[in-house]
Amino acid sequence: MAFITLRRAFCHTSVFWIPGAVVALKIHPASHAQKVVKDHLRVWFCSLQPEPSRVRFHHTYSKNFHSENGNDLHPVGEPWVSQPQEWNQPEQSLKNEDEEMVFRRLNSFSSFEEVLSFISTLDPLPVALAAAALLRICEIGNRDGEQRLPRGVLENRVFQALCLRCERDPSPLTNAGLVAALQSLLLLPPVDHQSHLILSLMAECQRRLRRGSLEVHHLCVLGESLVQLQGGSCETLKLVISHLQRENLETFAPEDIVSIYRILQACPEEVDGQQTFLNTVNQFSPSVVPYLSPKSISDVLSALVALDQTHARPLLIKLGKYVVRYIPRFTNAELRKVLEAFVYFGHSDRFFTEALEQHVAALCFALDPAVAISVMEYCSRKRILSKPILDVVAEIFVCQSEKFSPSQISELIEPFGKLNYLPPNAPALFRKVENVLSAQLHHFPPKMLLRLLHSCALIGCHPINFMSKIFSPFFLQRLQGKESYLDRLSLAQLTQLFLTSVLECPFYKGPRLLPKYQVKSFLTPCCSLETPMDLHLYKSVVIGLIDLLGSRLYFASKVLTPYCYTIDVEIKLDEDGFVLPSTVDEDIHKRVALCVDGPQRFCLDSKHLLGKEAIKQRHLRLLGYQVVRVWYHLPLFSLQNVAYVTKICFFSYVPGRTVQTLLERTATCEQSRSKAEEGGARQV
Repeated sequence: MAFITLRRAFCHTSVFWIPGAVVALKIHPASHAQKVVKDHLRVWFCSLQPEPSRVRFHHTYSKNFHSENGNDLHPVGEPWVSQPQEWNQPEQSLKNEDEEMVFRRLNSFSSFEEVLSFISTLDPLPVALAAAALLRICEIGNRDGEQRLPRGVLENRVFQALCLRCERDPSPLTNAGLVAALQSLLLLPPVDHQSHLILSLMAECQRRLRRGSLEVHHLCVLGESLVQLQGGSCETLKLVISHLQRENLETFAPEDIVSIYRILQACPEEVDGQQTFLNTVNQFSPSVVPYLSPKSISDVLSALVALDQTHARPLLIKLGKYVVRYIPRFTNAELRKVLEAFVYFGHSDRFFTEALEQHVAALCFALDPAVAISVMEYCSRKRILSKPILDVVAEIFVCQSEKFSPSQISELIEPFGKLNYLPPNAPALFRKVENVLSAQLHHFPPKMLLRLLHSCALIGCHPINFMSKIFSPFFLQRLQGKESYLDRLSLAQLTQLFLTSVLECPFYKGPRLLPKYQVKSFLTPCCSLETPMDLHLYKSVVIGLIDLLGSRLYFASKVLTPYCYTIDVEIKLDEDGFVLPSTVDEDIHKRVALCVDGPQRFCLDSKHLLGKEAIKQRHLRLLGYQVVRVWYHLPLFSLQNVAYVTKICFFSYVPGRTVQTLLERTATCEQSRSKAEEGGARQV
């Protein structure tokens, strides 16, 4: 009757549920059932430690969580290292309560001295307990942030006895105990790969691997250990991957899925042969994303980048959804992995940007410089004009410039130029940049310095004090380095800086850039300082101009000027404001530069021009061009009314006489077209 009551209690108490206990009660006699239940309860009671406990579950048990502080539930997904109570049992169950207490006490110790002192009092020392003590020592060292165990611990006779006990005969260890013992030795690098202890554990793992006695989770832990020990090219790791391929993914715990990504990331040369398996994992992984921890999410994203899984869009979208929730919980390294992955895959999310803005604003001066640079790179690469982020980073640099290295300073300033944004503290920001450059100019590599100064020029903060240095033969020789020529991008940046000194800084009297270092065009297939036209928008504008001017003869497209800029559409006017044919080169009084500004010339989802387009239009005006913009943000713009929109834009920039002339020309064209239609003939 007592066993029936116990069985009912187990069935109705979800917190006290132990898989396998009820089955044992059903199929075994009472005496045997009592022993089985007692063994299960022993493992369960041993897990009740004052430190955070670990709960593993399969995908079907998706509601299981573990708690970090006893109250707050937290999704499972950290890289798994078994606690001693989970793997320290030998093949036969522990026989008395004293041994249970030994394992519980061992797991409660928080210093090397406590563990070693306690172990020295035990005689005899079971191999399972030796492995548990070894793991606990490594965990303590890893918790303290040490790069390796202290010398006093390594030379301690009790510690050496522990290693020798595990080395002599690891066969009594369970599978979980074996792989965890191996994993524990890797917590504190550098690791001696040829140590007798590691070789002994590895040999036992290989024997069990060939017998096929390792379960899914043990295979994953072993695979990650092999990656750390031997890299991604060892034959044993390939055998582990082969075993994992034969398993049903439905039986994998979420942390096992993450382990697969980390294992495959270590051997990218094998991806082509494993792509079918990887595709299966990619398709299954979205279902386990809700149960992954922030660290696991960042690891998966990093692996997807390393494995170039650009086609895994559903997984990426699902990960991005949960990244938004975890931004405050990411470590600096994890957040950088997330940002790098989003940049690599071209993923952007309005909610992610808003969460990132809140995170940066909350940290403010506590923001790590490396994270600040990663955030700025993300905004720059995705063309995201996030004023809260840019303002905070600018303020951090002004107040803490000494924390930034030369490369970080360059990477911090370049997004301001690319996004064409001046923060509220722009005078203080660029004064600080100038001071840093004056004091540490020789610490900046030539190309990095050129990019930095060019970015300043894009937003009108002209580096006058440094132009004489970058136009000097000495700097140009350093810029060229050991190569026989300068790269195209550097030449274009030098040319645009020189053009800036001529047009916007007439008071500059220093050295000039020699003609042999000047390019002929800023628009090139690669490394271009101009954005090509949006062809769809351009065709619509051409239709409107033909309707407005009456013929394709009166405007030219993609006109290269003597000043290196390429004008989308050029229209020539005489002194009276009449439109001249595009082939005429005499009696030109005014040139109209029509800029066909498609979405790629603006910051993302905004009406703010990018820096390279802003400086182009600024220079064209200084060169005497009448700049007319037809841009896709115009509310009236569509394929149907593009002619009307073009008229509005054009008329608002040309003299009144020209407007009258154009209207007369348009009316004449309309009359001619009507007569041709009435006569049944087509007039050209």
